[in-house]
Amino acid sequence: MQEIIIQVMNQFGYFGVAFLIMVENIFPPIPSEVILTFGGFMTTYSELGIIGMIIAATIGSVLGALILYFVGRLLSVERLETLVSGKLGRILRLKAGDIQKAEQWFLKRGNATIFFCRFIPLIRSLISVPAGSAKMKLPIFLFLTTLGTLIWNIVLVSLGAVLGDNWENLATIIDTYSTVTVVILGVVFLAGLLIFIKKRFYPSPTTKVKKR
Repeated sequence: MQEIIIQVMNQFGYFGVAFLIMVENIFPPIPSEVILTFGGFMTTYSELGIIGMIIAATIGSVLGALILYFVGRLLSVERLETLVSGKLGRILRLKAGDIQKAEQWFLKRGNATIFFCRFIPLIRSLISVPAGSAKMKLPIFLFLTTLGTLIWNIVLVSLGAVLGDNWENLATIIDTYSTVTVVILGVVFLAGLLIFIKKRFYPSPTTKVKKR
């Protein structure tokens, strides 16, 4: 995978970077840390510049995020409510009210979520889907996505340029960070799932107070 990425970037330059980053947003397993850090290293031996590399990577990220945003629009809250109102909802013990609560939570805290999740592996791509489902205003989504992505790209491309031949060491460190983050998120998800199942299937008994 890494060799293919490097070949595409060497052959197509900025366009290759934008394309790879766009695909990385849609298919998170593609390692963005390799694209960005090697992109920084490329600026030390080619005619490509750091600013151009950052712009290309940011354009690719925003395009990928937009695709997932509109996928989320197709999976609107109304459609999800329709799904859970049927057999699927009874199996999962979900109600239309649960979907509405999730939407309200996202609309209330969505701005900060969109921005900060751009720095979290895997989540930085997938967060665009609930933003679309909750019908977050497109200008706000674009602004926060671009800002968070721009900061991430500036840091990694700049570090790749500074480290030069040692860019792979940085990519390895970030890959480790990504793996640890995904494991932590997996544990948190499982804990949340267990709590949800406990509340749905094993509700705590309510004590009734008798009136005197």
